[in-house]
Amino acid sequence: MSKILCVLYPDPVDGFPPRYPRDGVPTIDRYESGGTLPTPQHIDFRPGELLGCVSGSLGLGRFLETSGHTLVVTSDKEGPDSVFERELADAEVVISQPFWPAYLTADRLARAKKLRLAITAGIGSDHVDLDEAAARGVTVAEVTDSNCISVAEHAAMQILALVRNFLPSHEWITRGGWNIADCVSRAYDLEGMQVGIVGAGRIGLALMRRLKPFGVPLHYMQRHPLQPEVARELGAKFHPSVESLAEACDVISIHCPLHPGTLRMFNDELIGRMKRGSYIVNTARAEICDRDAVVRALEGGRLAGYAGDVWFPQPPPPDHPWRTMPHQAMTPHVSGTTLSAQARYAAGTREILECWFEGRPIREEYLIIDGGKLAGVGASSYTLATGARA
Repeated sequence: MSKILCVLYPDPVDGFPPRYPRDGVPTIDRYESGGTLPTPQHIDFRPGELLGCVSGSLGLGRFLETSGHTLVVTSDKEGPDSVFERELADAEVVISQPFWPAYLTADRLARAKKLRLAITAGIGSDHVDLDEAAARGVTVAEVTDSNCISVAEHAAMQILALVRNFLPSHEWITRGGWNIADCVSRAYDLEGMQVGIVGAGRIGLALMRRLKPFGVPLHYMQRHPLQPEVARELGAKFHPSVESLAEACDVISIHCPLHPGTLRMFNDELIGRMKRGSYIVNTARAEICDRDAVVRALEGGRLAGYAGDVWFPQPPPPDHPWRTMPHQAMTPHVSGTTLSAQARYAAGTREILECWFEGRPIREEYLIIDGGKLAGVGASSYTLATGARA
């Protein structure tokens, strides 16, 4: 039997379980990308319940405990005396979410002598040192596709919030005002703006399809051009470099993974190439943008706005400058953990565990590291310093 260590975000401040505004979530048959939804043998939760916090436990408690496994669930992940640190030493499986990541650094992986499987409940496994995981034979998996549309919708919302100056306008109302001139002095139409996507994978492509009806010319940059029929459908222009994209666009939304090639990609130099008054939305990973370069660009007027839901570290300290920089529309890392998304990534996590315990292959589209090298979706999304690839 195995010990499973699950690190999830804390319960609601008013206690668990909460009251839900709806009785459930709509049912979908397939992912927009054409992918298959999670197919666990059973689930022990009702879709629409809060599963991503400690008391929700991803709906795994009954399944694991009746199977004889030990499940430890905690939100305490910081510092040498945290529950995460204490329990990691003999854990065989670690489950974490991008929204409250348990950072599996090289040092922690070295101390986790029994660890064999690291699961991301959601998408994005950069909180795991993938080189070290590969070297130590730790399998890394995530629930690919589970919250792609959730993130794409959030990015679309934040683009509109910035361009239309929504949040300051809302704040005038909550403060009892009706200051129309102040509200509209930074408000524009999105229509006609050049919108660029960095990384036209599942999330980036979904966002492009949602933005096309707004009448915006679309641009994208990634390793390879889209299929010709998809590019024609969207009227999207391919850029071979991020510099070319930055110079052409009024709005840029970031949807690429974090790896050595994208680390602090949006720095002073690249932001300096953008049009004055451009906007950046980043729902990918915070360190794709240079933290202080973003602050400087907003304070100096190079950027008209910055929004996103990703920070480093997560959660950020109270004095993180993105909390107080001007013209921002930041949120906690919530884009991919709607109640709708939780039902899918909780079911996918259970599917991965069922396969693992029964000795069945984990779906290729869930795999990031397997057999000491990049595998599945990881082979097309990440790079290793060792150069190991599928």
